Amino acid sequence: MKPVNILPAEEVKSPVSSYDTPPVNSAHSPSETGSSLRNATSHLEKDQDIAIAIVGDHSHAIDPAAEARVMRKIDRFLIPAMVCGYGLVYYDKAILGSAVLFGMTTDLSLSVTDTATHPPTTDTSRLSWATSMFYFGMLAGLYPLTFLLQRFNIGRILGVVITIWALICMLTAAVTSWRGLYVQRFFLGFAESVIPTGFMCIISSFYTQQQQALRQSWWFASTGLFTIIGGALNYGFGQIDGGALKRWQYIYLLAGSLTFIFGLFCFAVPSSPASAWFLSPEERLVAVERLRYGQTGVRCQKFKGSQLREAALDVKVWLVAVMMASAYTVNGAVSGFGPLIVSTFGWSTLDSILIQFPLGGICLIFILLTGFISSRIPNIRIVLLILCCIPVMAGCAIIWRSTWSHHAAAPVVGYSIIGFFGPVVSLIIVIGMSNVAGQTKKCFMAATIFVAYCVGNIVGPQLIKSQTKARHYPELWLGLIICYCITIISATTLYFVLLRENKRRGSLDLNPEDRNSLAFKDLTDKENPYFTYVL
Repeated sequence: MKPVNILPAEEVKSPVSSYDTPPVNSAHSPSETGSSLRNATSHLEKDQDIAIAIVGDHSHAIDPAAEARVMRKIDRFLIPAMVCGYGLVYYDKAILGSAVLFGMTTDLSLSVTDTATHPPTTDTSRLSWATSMFYFGMLAGLYPLTFLLQRFNIGRILGVVITIWALICMLTAAVTSWRGLYVQRFFLGFAESVIPTGFMCIISSFYTQQQQALRQSWWFASTGLFTIIGGALNYGFGQIDGGALKRWQYIYLLAGSLTFIFGLFCFAVPSSPASAWFLSPEERLVAVERLRYGQTGVRCQKFKGSQLREAALDVKVWLVAVMMASAYTVNGAVSGFGPLIVSTFGWSTLDSILIQFPLGGICLIFILLTGFISSRIPNIRIVLLILCCIPVMAGCAIIWRSTWSHHAAAPVVGYSIIGFFGPVVSLIIVIGMSNVAGQTKKCFMAATIFVAYCVGNIVGPQLIKSQTKARHYPELWLGLIICYCITIISATTLYFVLLRENKRRGSLDLNPEDRNSLAFKDLTDKENPYFTYVL
């Protein structure tokens, strides 16, 4: 190993003693150092990882104190922004459930009452399709926007698309029919598809395999956090009695305004640690070098068809996709219909919104807890995922089989503990993104995970049949239980697939020196024999 001696800030010189690419002279000023790095990067071949231009093929020892300092800087810049960003995504999706309680259903004719029957029956299939149209839009946007993120500057792509998303969100207040809502929801989903895949790719580029579990859980925990924050905001909007607009219109105007502010911030997001403007040139070297051992790479802008073909034929990718599709059916039902379902337990409109708090709290706490445990205990992620599936299934059974009397406690308890779907989905994201390498393959995995996410969200609302309300929506709860059985079976299969591959690789006679030189060649996990899968 070639030593990297990182001194205190006032004594910083070159942290790397030599390079295979143009060297950084320790006598140069920081501005000259940054210029050397940019020049090296500009001469880099497009099919290589950009890390090669900065740290070369050979490993360099890193001062742990310097690494910790760099980590804190990266965390402070990225994580709060990602929490807010994905929280806005979740809030934007979930406010439909509150909006229908505030008159949107009537204003846009989202429900149809058949007075010819005795007693009259109400058909909410339009609301179901309004919920699902968002995810059809996401399906359309996921692959093209994800590969745009790979090819071009991430901050600029995020900034442009998110500001467009903000405008579409605010325009919801101008919709006057259910047909118009379908169109608005489709384009809203298309624009929002850039966020989750973009965040997954950013985390995989800035953090090691071991660190990814905790960081992915931090931004995804905003699912629970913004269930609580959004519920509180919507409860406040519920107090509005007058004004030129309906209560549900104010909600969308607020969500769009907050999103626009976030979109402006996104223009400052760097594409990788190699171009992180908030790090000094020496700190960027440390940020990149620390990723060498995991063999997942940093960033390569060239789209590689060979990696796409490998990903499309990789059983791991599709097992993760099946897990996500089956696990996220519960969100499709909860985000669009949660408050409406709770209101059938005898609670008022505003009480139904407040009852979202325990579900959001469970999501938040256990996403963070499982992320923390996964970062401290090796190869426990799939086991935790399976354990978290059990409360979701129990919650569905409790809601289905309990008595729905006025202010009944049992179905509310069951509804709250299905919040364990949050850590299940968070762990699926972590498992998927930490077990692939190669930039194109990572992008494909990220997009495929959220294509499956869309499938689950499309299926979920279709399981709700308003005609079966008197029988407690049996298709919904039975369907969710079956989906979580599929999740458990798929996770167990993936565990043994990864375990067998790790054992095979462990038996190979490999040269440790080659490990360092292959780390930033933009190889896939299958091409790189030094890649180790996390379970």
